[in-house]
Amino acid sequence: MNDNKIMALHQAIDKHQIKGFLAQDEAEALYRFALEAANLGPCLEIGSYCGKSSVYLGSACREKNSTLFAVDHHRGSEEHQPGEEYHDAELFDPTAQVMDTLPALRRTLDLFDLQDTVVPVVAPSQVVVKQWATPLGLVFIDGGHSHAQALADCLCWAEKIQPGGLLLIHDIFPSPQDGGQGPYLALQAVVARGDFHWETTVNSLGVLHRR
Repeated sequence: MNDNKIMALHQAIDKHQIKGFLAQDEAEALYRFALEAANLGPCLEIGSYCGKSSVYLGSACREKNSTLFAVDHHRGSEEHQPGEEYHDAELFDPTAQVMDTLPALRRTLDLFDLQDTVVPVVAPSQVVVKQWATPLGLVFIDGGHSHAQALADCLCWAEKIQPGGLLLIHDIFPSPQDGGQGPYLALQAVVARGDFHWETTVNSLGVLHRR
């Protein structure tokens, strides 16, 4: 039954041309892991962008009558800025002269009827985590990819995960030839803490389990 639900999500994502950087096997993993982890507590993602990952995580949370908190300042990461490799002019506000992905996220949540499941938190990750008190079943990190930002996100949010919960880190590339090293080095730093085990990798999605 879950296979049918995942396929339906893939088809709807393609139909509505939801922007994002998430391979299908990674998206499927997000859904399946969130379905499991939602039994421990709500889920949270860093870096919602236009909501592609939010659909998979949020759909699993809805099935478990849980909640996904979607944290993003919606001004784009370093690589999304004008002149950078992943800049998308359609998401640039020419009046304010800034990136603004929040309207796209809201449209995605409306399309998939996730307004009562996904809670957008519009603020930088480092601001939110300072006051965060709710133990989480799962955290998915796909925010800024600089070493400093990825390290701060992974180490700070790892503290908020319940024992038995999951930390998922996107864009894990052990070889520098394949991609930036920020998330990979951050993953290694979390493992070095001693209370997380690197369980598996799905494409570029690192999956860590808290003991």
